[in-house]
Amino acid sequence: MSLGELHHLDYLTESELMEMDTFIHRIDSTEVIYQPRRKRAKLIGKYLMGDLLGEGSYGKVKEMLDSETLCRRAVKILKKKKLRRIPNGEANVKKEIQLLRRLQHKNVIQLVDVLYNEEKQKMYMVMEYCVCGMQEMLDSVPEKRFPLFQSHGYFSQLLDGLEYLHSQGIVHKDIKPGNLLLTTDGALKISDLGVAEALHPFAEDDTCRTSQGSPAFQPPEIANGLDTFSGFKVDIWSAGVTLYNITTSLYPFEGDNIYKLFENIGKGDYTVPEECGPLLSDLLQGMLEYDPAKRFSIQHIRQHNWVRKKHPPTEPPVPIPANAESRDPWRSMTVVPYLEDLHGYTEEDDDELYDQEDEIIYTQDFTVPGQVEEEDVYEGHADHSPALAKPACVNGTEGGSLNSKAKAERRSSSSSNPSRKGVSTASKIRKLSTCKQQ
Repeated sequence: MSLGELHHLDYLTESELMEMDTFIHRIDSTEVIYQPRRKRAKLIGKYLMGDLLGEGSYGKVKEMLDSETLCRRAVKILKKKKLRRIPNGEANVKKEIQLLRRLQHKNVIQLVDVLYNEEKQKMYMVMEYCVCGMQEMLDSVPEKRFPLFQSHGYFSQLLDGLEYLHSQGIVHKDIKPGNLLLTTDGALKISDLGVAEALHPFAEDDTCRTSQGSPAFQPPEIANGLDTFSGFKVDIWSAGVTLYNITTSLYPFEGDNIYKLFENIGKGDYTVPEECGPLLSDLLQGMLEYDPAKRFSIQHIRQHNWVRKKHPPTEPPVPIPANAESRDPWRSMTVVPYLEDLHGYTEEDDDELYDQEDEIIYTQDFTVPGQVEEEDVYEGHADHSPALAKPACVNGTEGGSLNSKAKAERRSSSSSNPSRKGVSTASKIRKLSTCKQQ
């Protein structure tokens, strides 16, 4: 277009702009209705993935459902690329897996399974499901503390778990409310053994030389930079700071930065609030003793009158808070919408669900080093034992990818049974009523 032609163009007048308002309407963002994104089912081996539970420096934690036992699980998803950027990241994860595999106690988190995906460089640590963390419970109430009887119950369980770890020659090194999880029935689980240390079986004592724990929970010997220290007494100190925190909402030592914090811890000067009473004050002072040699042992703590005393409930307990994301007070299973996607499809979207096999990852894609493939086991026993049925995935098919024949049979059955479309969601997932909420 030439410059002369541009001069002949007319701009819209104000009246014409006003008339356009009849066609263009401005609306407030609150009036926009967002359609929720359809949740697509994803299988990791025999586990059906649910929603995100949390996220830490090492990776995401999601809910899972074991398709064989219908047990609720939690999975820690770790990416190799991310671990390499974290100091000692890969080493800490390998150490945690090695430790958890040999541990079995009601107050220590249980490792259920470890899955690998070499192609995506991902590792899945399947753990028993815990409904909430202790720190999350503390943050949910204005007082930021537990009633005395509730603190006593949790502390007694912490002692049991800690005594078991020490009996196995393991120093946790990072005991704090953030690493203490709770199940639906109120059982406490010590978790996150990433910085823990397993003592040598023939070690003369519990001497340790390194520590990577949270600064506010570290004892004076670490704050002052000692080369060696008693590992078990480090856990006693951290448990003492934890007890101090859950009963008072405070910390015995504070600082504007880590240097000031360690300076205050190194001096060892602190006070216990008067409202704690003489028994609890004496216990806290024994656990937060500056000299590790004089610091209480677990046996000494067990015999303390505050631990042995029965504490009646004088105020309501702190409940498990509603889910922060969904605001669900019951913390219901988040895998249900994914189950609906997996089993509750209609004839129209049958092709869409089963042709997209890249969304479903089957068991044979994951091999734990040293584990025998399931198919090899069946072949090896074919001549000596009766034929065994292969384990089925959650969608009712064999562990391998769905072949065309299986797809055709599935489609023909759905088309020949039109009543299938009208099946209610409740009947589709009726088997969930037997699920164990661990």
